[in-house]
Parts: sequence; C-alpha cells; structure tokens
Amino acid sequence: MKLLIIGGTVFVGRALVEAAKPRGHEITLFNRGEHNPEIFPDVEKLRGDRDGGLDALRGREWDAVIDTCGCFPRVVRQSVRALSDAVRHYTFISSISVYGDFREPWDENGPLERIDASEAEAATTISGGNYGPLKVACEEVVANEFAGNSLIVRPGLIVGPHDPTDRFTYWPVRIGRGGDTLVPGSHEGRTQFIDVRDLAEWTIRAIERGRTGVYNTNGPDYPLTMQELFDTCKAVTKVDARPVYVPNEFLSEHDVEAGTVSFWSIPETEAQYRCVNRINSDKAIADGLTYRPLAETAGDTLAWANTRPSDYEWRAGLTPEFESRLLADWATRQP
Repeated sequence: MKLLIIGGTVFVGRALVEAAKPRGHEITLFNRGEHNPEIFPDVEKLRGDRDGGLDALRGREWDAVIDTCGCFPRVVRQSVRALSDAVRHYTFISSISVYGDFREPWDENGPLERIDASEAEAATTISGGNYGPLKVACEEVVANEFAGNSLIVRPGLIVGPHDPTDRFTYWPVRIGRGGDTLVPGSHEGRTQFIDVRDLAEWTIRAIERGRTGVYNTNGPDYPLTMQELFDTCKAVTKVDARPVYVPNEFLSEHDVEAGTVSFWSIPETEAQYRCVNRINSDKAIADGLTYRPLAETAGDTLAWANTRPSDYEWRAGLTPEFESRLLADWATRQP
C-alpha cells in the first residue's frame, strides 16, 4: 500500500513507520521537519503545516492516511478535506480521554465527553481538561468526512522507546537506582498502558485489512497491578529496589498533583480516574491486537533512556532530592 503518515518522526508516527517498512509499504511522511528530520532517509518526506500549509499534498494519491497528531477539529478538518479525494481510508489516532462518564465495561460504546461546538472550533491550546472533548470533535470530523472508511483508534497511555512524556520511562530508570522508591497509590492498584510498537503493528495490520469503526487499544490483556509492574522493572534492572507506597492525599499535601509523578499516581479512589486503568479492549484483541512481554517493554525503554544525555531534563517523575524529602516525611508518620 501507499501510506501517508501525518507526523512520523517522534513517537507514535515513528513506530508506525518502523512497523510498515518491513511489510513492504510505500511510505510518505508529511510534517514540518522540526523533529528528527534525519531519520528514515529512504522515506519520502513532504514538508508543510497541517494548519494552512497543505500544498505539498495537492495532486497526490495514497491508499490510506494515518493521522497521528490531530488535536483541534478546525485543523483536522483541513487535512481531511485536502485528502478527501486523495486517499480511500483515513485512520485517526485518538485517545481513551474521549470518554466522559465511565461505566463498566468501559468499552467503545461508553458516553463521550463533549464541549460546546463553537468552543471546540475556536480552541488553539490544550488546557482546562479540554483534551478529551477536542479529540471527540476531531473523531467526528474524520467519521463524517470519511463515512464508512475511517478507523478511530483509542489508545490509553502509550509507552516505550522514544516516549517524549517520561510517564513510564521514569520507573525503570528510577527503580534501576535502587533503594526505597516512592510509589503513589497501593500495591493492588491497577494500571494499563500499551507499548507503542504493539499499537503501531496492530494499526498497520488493521489498515491492511480495511478495518473501520472505533477500537480501544489499551493493555495488557490481563489485570496488571502496581506491584507486578514494580517487580518486573526490578527484575529487569537487577537492582534491589523497595517500593514505598504512599496515598495520593499525602502527595497533595506536598503540592504534587495526581498524574504529575507518573501515570501511577492516578487516584484509584475517584471513579473517573480509576476507569482509566480499566478500559476494555476486547474488540481490538479479538481483531489481532497482541502485547509483547512487560519485561521487554521495560527493558527496551530503559536501554533507550540510557542513551539520552546525562543532563536530560525529565518531564515526569520526582527529582532524587524531592523524593528523599517525601520519603523522610512519610517515615515520620509511620508507627
């Protein structure tokens, strides 16, 4: 197939290219060329801006397009309309954040979170909890313009090598330092995420088969606890690390908001957050979604993280100094 990928050089798009190339697909990337322009030298690259700079797409045709980075309906509409006669199939990478009122089984039929249409159209930044509603609006733009020929993919937390958020990367790196390790929540708390490579490989196969409709793509395919995740990272690093679980209320006292330490700090006590780690992906699993071993994800992520500069500025997690202060304070409260 001839595949057009909007993005393609940072994280999800990068993994999509790496999944598609061995399968013999002819790939074109469309982006501004601002991130990792040197990678994939054998892949065609078109330069432009999806917000008003789509001229490079004119007069071209592809079998399918994968939109990895659409957040604003006004902008997504531009690429959708520019490609309406140029591609047969449109895949949009969305998010489980689209769900508003989570109720079991938290599958693809869950109610969606919306904002006023005019507010969605005017949005230019992600702020104030509008990420999910904006993704909903983007999904609707794609589905309306490509009626019957669109695939909406809703992953949860995406992890693995080249993750720019550090929300998972922090943990194998931190656990690799050993010692008492502050962990938000409890050992029985549930967690979910998907390796970016598993997401990419399933997405490419789904496009090959002409799949349409909506699919949740979270993982793994079994209930994963915080303790199992910690123990797996510990086994990978081969270092003696000891988890010290603290409640989220304690973190709040120290002005650490839920979700800023990492995804592990999402409070299980609040239903709208608890469901984030209980998404039902049975539909995608039945349609071929598979998951590599957790140890492989943790090990590969750690190996990649160790290639970054020593002065890399982390985007998630705790500094060693701040963690030490939190651990000391928590210790004084124990019997």
